[in-house]
Amino acid sequence: MANTAPRDQHVIFREYLDAVGLHGMAGAEAAGLQPTEWYAVSLVTLAGQMSSGDLAARVGLTTGATTRLIDRLEKAGYLRRTSDPADRRRVIVEASAETFPDIEDVVGPARRLIAEVLDRYTAEQREVLFDYFAHAAPAYRAAAEEIRTRAARGRRPGPKPKQSD
Repeated sequence: MANTAPRDQHVIFREYLDAVGLHGMAGAEAAGLQPTEWYAVSLVTLAGQMSSGDLAARVGLTTGATTRLIDRLEKAGYLRRTSDPADRRRVIVEASAETFPDIEDVVGPARRLIAEVLDRYTAEQREVLFDYFAHAAPAYRAAAEEIRTRAARGRRPGPKPKQSD
């Protein structure tokens, strides 16, 4: 007999988030990048350009680690540095012209499969879904920053180490 009990919404949502995270890691691997590198390239590509400081804040790295990240991505041909015309001390990062020439090979399966999922919904329902996406993305970025801030203060989430007697 099939289980017809409704699934807990919390579990469904966690499974969704885990699947999105797994997809991001698979995309990075397919592109030959680490997940943080993949995310950084995505951020810069979507923004068109951003300062190295803004990239550091968005990725959650120190400025030194961000400099090394940009070095790697510039050497690999994904990003390039330019100077801010208004402030020559400020570094602007932008995507190279052909950052991901074969990006469709990487993201194509998700685009195709998610398009099939979205086809199940009416135009009005898709508007609600995309409204959710538009509002959820900044909420998740804010939550990530809150987690980083707490972790920086030494209060890491998760089980506490056992004390020895």
